[in-house]
Order: sequence, then C-alpha cells, then structure tokens
Amino acid sequence: MAKETKDKKKPKKKLEKEKKDKKVVKKETASNEAKTKKSEPKEKKVHKPKKESTRTKPKLKKSEKKHSKKYRAIEGLIEKEKIYPADEAIRLLKKTSTTKFDSTVEIHIRLGIDIKKTEQQVRGVVILPYGSGKTKKVCVICGQKQEKEAKEAGAETVGGEDIVQKIEKGWLDFDVLVATPDMMGALGKVAKILGPKGLMPNPKTETVTQDIKKVVSNIKKGQVEFKNDSAGIVHSSLGKVSFEEEKLKENLEAFMEALKKARPDSTKGIYLKSVFLTTTMGPSVRVKV
Repeated sequence: MAKETKDKKKPKKKLEKEKKDKKVVKKETASNEAKTKKSEPKEKKVHKPKKESTRTKPKLKKSEKKHSKKYRAIEGLIEKEKIYPADEAIRLLKKTSTTKFDSTVEIHIRLGIDIKKTEQQVRGVVILPYGSGKTKKVCVICGQKQEKEAKEAGAETVGGEDIVQKIEKGWLDFDVLVATPDMMGALGKVAKILGPKGLMPNPKTETVTQDIKKVVSNIKKGQVEFKNDSAGIVHSSLGKVSFEEEKLKENLEAFMEALKKARPDSTKGIYLKSVFLTTTMGPSVRVKV
C-alpha cells in the first residue's frame, strides 16, 4: 500500500518517462545479444557417412531404362547381332510374347529403294494362306447390278452414292473400301477424307475392280495390303502368336514372295536389306531372307 501511495504522488510525466526508458534498455540488450550470436562461429554439421548397400545394382543404359525388368529378361533370350533362320525366329517370338491377349506377329522390312522416285514406290497385296487373324469390315460402292454379288461375298456395307454422302458427313465404319471403276468419279468428292486414312480404293491393291465377288472374298480370306513408308520400310502383320509355327512360316513365305514380285524395275543393288519379326509389345528378331 505504501508503494502505491508513492507512485500516486509522482506526476504522470515522470511515470511515462520511466516506462519509455525501460523499453529502450530492453531493446538495446536484445540487439546486443543478437549481435553476439551472429559473431559467434556456427557449429558445423557433421554428416554421417551413408551406409553402404550390400546390393550391387548393374548400371542400365538409357535404352534399357525405358523397358521393364520383365521385358529385359525376355530380351536376353535374343542375340541382337545374330540373324536367325525363319523356324528359330518364330519359335523365339512365341517364347518372348508375354501379353495376356493374343499378340499380333508383325514383319518390318527395310528396302533398298529410292523413296524420292515415284517409280520406286512399293505397293501391293498378298493373300496369306492362313489369314492375318483379323476380321475386316468391307464396304463396297458399286452399281445396283453388283450389289447382290458383294453381299454374297461377305461385304458388311453395300451401296452407291448414298454411301459417298454418308462418308462426307464423317461415317467411316469399315476397314477396307472396294469400288467399281464407274464409281471412282463420285468418290473424288471424299478423296481428302479417305486418302490420309489409307482407305481410298486403288487399282494396285485390287480395291478398284469389276470382279467384286472375288476381291471381297479374298479380303475375307486374309488378303493383306503392304506399302513402303517415308523411310522405305514396309510394315505388315503375318498372323497371331496363337497360330502354329508352320502356319506362321507359310504366311511369312507368301508375304516375301509377293514383296519380291512387287520389286520396281528401276531399283539397283540389294532390294531386301533387313527383315525383322516382332510381336505386340515384344522384342524383335532379325530373320534370314
């Protein structure tokens, strides 16, 4: 009570000055402490050495990192520099195909052609003895007289200019388009739609013909089209992994015969430079021609 009375006796101005002085002193002491902390050398952190792992992982190449362990394991069954006979190559394809679905057996051939010359472009068709394993939807554009033949041969869609109108609107529910020569004028309207998709009928692939029944039945049996790309390589399918080895071999032989027949006369040197077989999502095997 005595202290309170003393404080009350002091004037207000003196009390305010004393409070300000105390705050200034506190700030000065805090700043001095901060300076002393900065000036003191910091303790260096001691890094503990990492424990050496007992596992020794082999260093992988950039190309190997793209593939899974499973793929690298099956790839090891194939010697990259070796050129295999057809029998052995097909046997290896069956071993190295690990997909849950029935993989497609593909063929890729590098040709010795000059892609800049139009007369050296390779294009044709081949009927595989045991088919490609795929069912193709066939659309036929012809006159009314041939519509019955096309339906009997197995074409899914048959018609005339009405189909051309449907294609103009964006309808493309077919895999192969066959047309008679008299209907090619009408198809000129939709050439910009069909051309980029590789669906435009062409005499070289026998899709422009008067013999509608024969062509449609051949497509249904397993007729395959082939054409070189911008790098001079031909890509096609030969069947499914589930096919017997002998059937795949016969399909391969038939394809190679058709490709040899399609050789342009103006080509010089080696025509078939390299032939590779592969499966969907599987490693490739080089084959002896």
